[in-house]
Amino acid sequence: MHKLALAALFAALSLTANAAPNLYIATVYDYLDGAQSSYRKRVTNTGDSTAFVRVSLYEIIYGEGEPQEIPLHDASPDNHNDRLIATPSRLIIPANGMQATRLLLVGERDRERYYRVRFVPVIPEKDDQFALPDDQREAYQASLQAGVSVLTGYGAILIVRPTRTHFDTRIEQTAAHYRLTNAGNSTVVLDELKECSAADQPVCEPSRVHHVMPGKTYRFDKKPGRTLHFNRIEGDARYPTQV
Repeated sequence: MHKLALAALFAALSLTANAAPNLYIATVYDYLDGAQSSYRKRVTNTGDSTAFVRVSLYEIIYGEGEPQEIPLHDASPDNHNDRLIATPSRLIIPANGMQATRLLLVGERDRERYYRVRFVPVIPEKDDQFALPDDQREAYQASLQAGVSVLTGYGAILIVRPTRTHFDTRIEQTAAHYRLTNAGNSTVVLDELKECSAADQPVCEPSRVHHVMPGKTYRFDKKPGRTLHFNRIEGDARYPTQV
């Protein structure tokens, strides 16, 4: 952002003793379909102070044991070695304002990939990419310190589907359980997954979301007098299911 624009932004900003940014990223899971090359992620600042936000990218590698998060060394469009880039990788979001970054994938998409995108509020420092003049940077630091502010970051997961996406979901049952197997090459989402009593006016447990990755199986135990409800989401298609 140009220095004159920054000056105008701070001139219009009224900083109080308890001023602090507060980020809202809406969805925690986002999906880049096979026909898309980029995804626009909006970030809202519901706080009463300007938010200076750094975008950090990590590839999530699933294997045996806990998944690993591998940092992408530079979340900028100048680095074409990483498969995912964010542009811009620095956001200046005024109080009660919104900005967006575009997540752009480069390289082959022969299989599904998974990324964590973190939006981390920071206090601008001298000579960083926010290019904030010294007097405004010091005023901003002082305003946050006066309010004993804690800057909290937020993370989303981006699921990047293969270019040639195909779904093949198989539901089987035995005397003891149901099994849902993902035989396709992209994640199947089980949305509003909840267990309910089998009655005319069922009583249900709180709903949740579960992701079944390619090659994985999710098993539901059968319980007498109970039914399972969920929406099976495969890309743009949604299938209400009850077992």
